[in-house]
Amino acid sequence: MTDTKAPTRARVGPLLRRAAEAEAATWRSLYVWARRRPLPLGPGDEPFGYLGVVKPILGIFIGLSVVEIPIFDVVVTHVVPWQPARWIVLGLGIWGLLWMIGLFASMTIHPHIVGDRGLRVRLSWGIDIFIPWTDVEALRKRYRSLPSSRSVQVEQEGDRRVVSVSVGSQTSIDVLLRRPLTFDLAKIGSTPVDELRLYVDDPDGLLRSARGAPASTTVSR
Repeated sequence: MTDTKAPTRARVGPLLRRAAEAEAATWRSLYVWARRRPLPLGPGDEPFGYLGVVKPILGIFIGLSVVEIPIFDVVVTHVVPWQPARWIVLGLGIWGLLWMIGLFASMTIHPHIVGDRGLRVRLSWGIDIFIPWTDVEALRKRYRSLPSSRSVQVEQEGDRRVVSVSVGSQTSIDVLLRRPLTFDLAKIGSTPVDELRLYVDDPDGLLRSARGAPASTTVSR
């Protein structure tokens, strides 16, 4: 007899593991950020943040959560006769607030890094790609608005495969590669990539700091 639930379990298992990893990483980032210690940078490394485009949105959500917690506490206390409901709602509200602060923290403590050997592209805790300068043909400043809000997006431009690591559905730097490279990103599989696009708050600064990579200041949207 065929087990029809096996494919479902095979899909659910990785999703649960991914969710558990995300939860643990968020709380870990919150702890590290709260300690206010300097970023662990190597000699010659320069960090470049990417939080600016989403900081206002995160700030609004965090502010709303701060306001909602006491409001919901008052409502539940006076409307729901079951006393534990108040503590459940209060706990969920505090958890949601801390989780969003943790998301902010994870994006703050994992910036892009320009180093002597190459470019390290990161996004929160989940994306960490290193590209040696020897594999970079050129860096270009170009603002792009993407049609999707997904953090990792794949496009096929003729015979070239382009991967965008976006923030707020935007990218601002194009990394043209000398040869196709394979990145460790679950969403794109093992197909080689010809170009990587990323978002950084200060693309001009990143271009100035790049070592051994031709830079272009093309600007378009």
